[in-house]
Amino acid sequence: MQGFMKKITEWMLQKEEEMAKSCSIPMQEIEYQINKVEAQKQKIQKEYDEAMATLEEVSNKLQKIKNIEVMRCSNK
Repeated sequence: MQGFMKKITEWMLQKEEEMAKSCSIPMQEIEYQINKVEAQKQKIQKEYDEAMATLEEVSNKLQKIKNIEVMRCSNK
């Protein structure tokens, strides 16, 4: 499905580029699309950063548990 969406997006962008070359697309429409894409990029980046922070926290806690277990078991 993702490959299909990529092909559709590429096709649409190609058509818009052709329209831009013939001055058939309003500048406001292009600016609107750029702003929309930039907003989506920021949203996805924020979600990614939050997910990575959560995973890092879980990883650190697991390392702490592992270290406690190693120390506890090596003393026996």
